[in-house]
Amino acid sequence: MVFNVLLYISLGIFILGLIYKAYTWCSRKIGISAQDYTTSQRFSAAAKGIAGVVFSSKIFTLIKAFILDVLLQRRTLKEDFLRWVMHMLVYWGFILLLLMHALDPIITKKLFSNYHSTVNPYMFLRDLFGFMVLVGIVIAIFRRFIFKVPRLKTGGMDVYAILIVAVIIFSGIILEGVKITSDTSFQNMVSDYAGLSQPDDADEIAALESYWVQNYALVSPHVKPPFDADVLEQGQEDNVSYCADCHSRPKYAFTGYAVAKSITPFALALDKAGAANILWYIHFLACFIGLAYLPFSKMFHIISTPVSLLANAVMVKETANPANIVTRQVMELDACTHCGTCSRRCSASTAFDVLGNEYILPAEKMSFLKAMARGKKLSDEKLQAIQEGVYLCTNCDRCTVVCPSGINLKELWFNVREDLIQRGVPECLTLSPYSFYRGLNRDSIAADGYRSPIETASRAVAGNFEQVMDKTTPISLSKRDGGDIASQLPGVSTFSYCFGCQNCTTVCPVVMHFENPQEALGLLPHQIMNCLALGLTEMAAGPRMLWDCVTCFQCQEHCPQNVKVTDVLYQLKNLAVKNTCKTAGEEVAPSEEVAAPLEEEAVPS
Repeated sequence: MVFNVLLYISLGIFILGLIYKAYTWCSRKIGISAQDYTTSQRFSAAAKGIAGVVFSSKIFTLIKAFILDVLLQRRTLKEDFLRWVMHMLVYWGFILLLLMHALDPIITKKLFSNYHSTVNPYMFLRDLFGFMVLVGIVIAIFRRFIFKVPRLKTGGMDVYAILIVAVIIFSGIILEGVKITSDTSFQNMVSDYAGLSQPDDADEIAALESYWVQNYALVSPHVKPPFDADVLEQGQEDNVSYCADCHSRPKYAFTGYAVAKSITPFALALDKAGAANILWYIHFLACFIGLAYLPFSKMFHIISTPVSLLANAVMVKETANPANIVTRQVMELDACTHCGTCSRRCSASTAFDVLGNEYILPAEKMSFLKAMARGKKLSDEKLQAIQEGVYLCTNCDRCTVVCPSGINLKELWFNVREDLIQRGVPECLTLSPYSFYRGLNRDSIAADGYRSPIETASRAVAGNFEQVMDKTTPISLSKRDGGDIASQLPGVSTFSYCFGCQNCTTVCPVVMHFENPQEALGLLPHQIMNCLALGLTEMAAGPRMLWDCVTCFQCQEHCPQNVKVTDVLYQLKNLAVKNTCKTAGEEVAPSEEVAAPLEEEAVPS
């Protein structure tokens, strides 16, 4: 009775959790495009999209994706065979245990009229499914904590997922072993189901108990082997009459039976301490808590990941309803399993090795975006870190191709990138070649929104240079003690050869783009060279020309004096960003941070 009440309470919470998740998928906003749609519009678009797939030829694509990607987990197999084995064991073992054992009053008993959890094949299958999950958990622990797969980071939800499944499986196996040896459980069974009672049926009970000690691994304080053949024969007859219909030999429950044999020496002490009852509460509470909490934990990916795989199999960006794209991207946050496959294949991951910003790794960005989608307030430091991580993405699409959950990560990064950089926190990468992909997709960004982040970053750069102006020293063309600046970037000091012919400005495609380039760009290439020659480093590092430069090398190739114009502009960018990214309270040393990067011993042309 208590079991059924707890089961239905957990199922109720689970169903409410599913409804809540469906609501959050259509109400939460992630990325700039999500602002255009209401919850009702997204629900309506999702319903129409589902109906459009079900009643069209796309249903065959859906079925194919369900078989290959959901049931057989083809994407995981392509990446890593061991990981595929782990996932198949845990996924199928857990699902089959849930359906056949945890939900047996609702499913198994309805399907099989002769069902008892202690008879075969159900007893054997229960142990087989539990053993599958157990092996999968061991592989998962080895991969995360012993093999230490590169860039595979373990978070709180990862530990919870492993822990809750481990508690359920281990407590179930140990409970089964303790119940096999428990004399208390045996006496309760005899009283409740066989109708035998002391003292009238004492001899019959003793014979049955002797048979169970001999063949069922029972540990009894009342009878001890060896037993007479007549007693065992009588016990076998009683077992056929009272027990055989609902109890198979426990050796078929191979995991529980192994535990029972191992605890035989102290089984009586465990039985006296009520170990079976304690383990029963631990096991079933873990199951019910796990079921009720499943929609709110990482374990929800057993539902959201298949949904993601199916949705991405039939959705095409060019033809799909934009509202459904927004909903899908929110859903994909739940579909992420934090497996780290994308991080291991990320072409920008080398930047993580240098900068140490974990949000450069795709899997860690996904964890952060979940918090952002929940509306969690983010500090400027974290915003800046995730902005850098999203912006350093090279849009190579390798993460999308390898994602076992089918998440379209490339689309997600671009959508979220715009949302982040519109928040007013300066991102200097908008002033760099990393903006190339954003420029290609300029038509998908609001006209007033495209320039705003660039201007914010430009003001931040200018502001930092204003702060260090009084500390800036004129540029010297000699080596400083203790440092060979010439070896860092050969040719940078060639700005000193410039005699103002303006050839660099004349051939510059950026300059030619504007009717009034002086007003739009601040300083033109030849003027920047002149500023450096005069020692006005802060002025040279401030104009928009630096950030609009497309690094085409036209200026450098056409310079009659062999001034490395593009190299100079590039180094000025590095200098500007380096000073802008200085943390609060960190001292800016002018001799090292401003003058030195541009310094080199003069070499006659």
